[in-house]
Amino acid sequence: MTAVESRPVGALGTPPGHRPFGARVKAFVALTKPRIIELLLITTVPVMFLAAEGIPDLWLVLVTCVGGYLSAGGANALNMYLDRDIDALMHRTEHRPLVTGIVSPREGLVFGLALVVISTAWFVFLVNALSAALSLAAVLFYVVGYTMILKRRTSQNIVWGGIAGCMPVFIGWSAVTNSVSWAAVVLFLVIFFWTPPHYWPLSMKVKDDYARAGVPMLPVVASNTVVARQIVAYSWVMVAVSLALWPLGYVGWFYPLVAIVAGAWWLKEAHGLQARARSGVTGGKLKEMRLFHWSITYVSLLFLAVAIDPFLR
Repeated sequence: MTAVESRPVGALGTPPGHRPFGARVKAFVALTKPRIIELLLITTVPVMFLAAEGIPDLWLVLVTCVGGYLSAGGANALNMYLDRDIDALMHRTEHRPLVTGIVSPREGLVFGLALVVISTAWFVFLVNALSAALSLAAVLFYVVGYTMILKRRTSQNIVWGGIAGCMPVFIGWSAVTNSVSWAAVVLFLVIFFWTPPHYWPLSMKVKDDYARAGVPMLPVVASNTVVARQIVAYSWVMVAVSLALWPLGYVGWFYPLVAIVAGAWWLKEAHGLQARARSGVTGGKLKEMRLFHWSITYVSLLFLAVAIDPFLR
């Protein structure tokens, strides 16, 4: 019996079905991890503008976003179902609905599977079959590839597991064109190389949580110096890849300008983290969350430039 299953009536002492309706709705929404999905949509919608070389069909944007939310929400709910034992051991996840008991494991599983089925059908009938296939592939990679296989076995879990988070780029492009282009591949690779240096600073901050749960995130099994060196390496590749859209002819002058400025600031923060790690500082003085927060701003600015660039050419 897992740590979660040993608490069938939840932290508040009442069965899930007897909780207030509003609290239950809020808990099911929490299962979809809305804040993570915001990042996924940030990469989906701008790519649709680039693919359309202007304003895409707004109805198509809406149904693609709804389908993306349902798909990613289903994957996140299944992730919480599978990880409910380790979530109960980590401070930052101990209040998740399947840990507190406000949602039962069975409900979480059924909810996640239902969202995946609905989202796949949604894409097939309202977008296109290619987008549906890409959406389903993202779910399978996140749930099976990352959560079930990689997360508890290798320190490179977030590197390869991050592929699932790259898929919205393909989905956004295919929703407009019913195909995948080199532009989409470049932006896919940007997110691929962005994911580790985005997530490792957070993992450095909460590495004691991961260690307690037995999850071999890189900061758990390697020193801060090694992690920071890896962050710098991925950061340089990410910035270089982000500039490839320009010589390939998919963007004008605006996108590369933003990519250079934002990328330079990213590299400044990454090298700053590396310098602090080499000096041996720990705790709050390491300031690892500065890069984590900037990483969100960076990807937002970069993909906003993707959306704006077609109007300035």
